[in-house]
Amino acid sequence: MKPNFLFPHWTRYLGWVLVFAHIPVMLLGKYYGLAGDHSNDSQLFNGPHIIFIGTALLMAVGLFLVAFSRERIEDEQIAQLRLDSLRWAVFVNFIVLVLCLVFSNDEHHILLMNLWVPLLFFIIRFQWKLFQNNRLLKKDGQL
Repeated sequence: MKPNFLFPHWTRYLGWVLVFAHIPVMLLGKYYGLAGDHSNDSQLFNGPHIIFIGTALLMAVGLFLVAFSRERIEDEQIAQLRLDSLRWAVFVNFIVLVLCLVFSNDEHHILLMNLWVPLLFFIIRFQWKLFQNNRLLKKDGQL
């Protein structure tokens, strides 16, 4: 079975580079005063907004590439783990989104939570399940 709609395995490394490139860009923006409070700014494309959009895009694209890149060996079991992890990520994202809408009034944080939480949770849960699966196979002597 050929996996559909997955990026090549090497894009995972490009994704991690983008995720970690997000950190210095964000810190430099804060250091130079460009990434301050931008909720009251009247212009759409000012310094803080550009830094916010740039860092959000770096993180989102990086996490997307990491989450949806192929494994070295992509089989039916990994596809099932991927599907189960994606289902859990949607559940967790919905719960976090509802909690943020009820208990917060900051739209930017809700946007970032809704953008990053499903991808982060998917990556963490999928990698954890792969780790558990590989550990179980090594224990049984099948790997």
